[in-house]
Amino acid sequence: MVSVHPGVRDHGRVRSKEPVRVAIETQSRSFLEPEVLAQLSALPLLSRKPMLGNVSGRHASPHRGASVEFAEYRKYVPGDDLRRLDWRAYGRSDRFYIKEFEADTNLRMVLVVDTSGSMDFGSVGLSKLEYARRLAAALSYIAVQQGDAVGLACVAAGILRSIPARRNPAHLSTLYDSLEEAKPQGETGIVEVLHELAETVRQRALIVVLSDLFVEPDALRSCFEHLRFRKHDVTTFHLLDPEELSFAFQRPTRFLDLEGGTAVFADPVEIAERYHRVLDDYLESLRRIVLETAVDYRRVSIDTAYATTLTDFLVDRAHRRSAR
Repeated sequence: MVSVHPGVRDHGRVRSKEPVRVAIETQSRSFLEPEVLAQLSALPLLSRKPMLGNVSGRHASPHRGASVEFAEYRKYVPGDDLRRLDWRAYGRSDRFYIKEFEADTNLRMVLVVDTSGSMDFGSVGLSKLEYARRLAAALSYIAVQQGDAVGLACVAAGILRSIPARRNPAHLSTLYDSLEEAKPQGETGIVEVLHELAETVRQRALIVVLSDLFVEPDALRSCFEHLRFRKHDVTTFHLLDPEELSFAFQRPTRFLDLEGGTAVFADPVEIAERYHRVLDDYLESLRRIVLETAVDYRRVSIDTAYATTLTDFLVDRAHRRSAR
């Protein structure tokens, strides 16, 4: 799918041992608001799938361990810890059973931020990339505060900057520097990048994609399936400007392809019907694909407060976890 835009405008459970230092660091970043971070930090960031971490945490693991969440019974075999015998089950059945509990572990999150040229567009005071920065920075802050590891990939035609996932609070400064330095330019190669990440992120992870997804929906199907095959939990924030959704232009306008294509001068009144038809087909195809590939898909108009977007995301995940 080709992105078209009107002429470019000038817009402007493990806790950190150093919470004060992290709070001070956030004040020097234009895309971080301490009040919003304090509000969001009250909500947990949870995975929909079992994770494989290296320390105890708040996320389900595929292995059995010690937690308060009962998993299942299994028959006793010689060598099992006798403290885990269920004597009530023995009294009912005259057989020995062991109680299995879910193990809790930490999370590995990889933020994939699209920095292609189309992310430079914005009609509401900030661009799609600036909105993505706010989402990525807040999510990384929440994850590190709860003891999880966070990595970052800034991508356009390929991976422009890659930071491995780490869980120490000092790592946030490196992430924020990369987000601050990211500039929108070039074509998008998000499909190829996601295929690459499916192979290079070897341990199960929460993959968070922040992009306007200006690619053919069918091309996304294969990379989403690839990520699911590798047992990653995939979330996509599909960032769109309200003008891209409404196309409410009234006068002849020069439309620019911010990823390097030719400019088009057209009368919006004449092409509006076709534009909306193509847009509806695109969004419907995308909706069908994310349902089939079990992607946690969230379409976001960037005139929505990013705190609201993240609150809805975190609360929804918490409800899914409690309903299991």
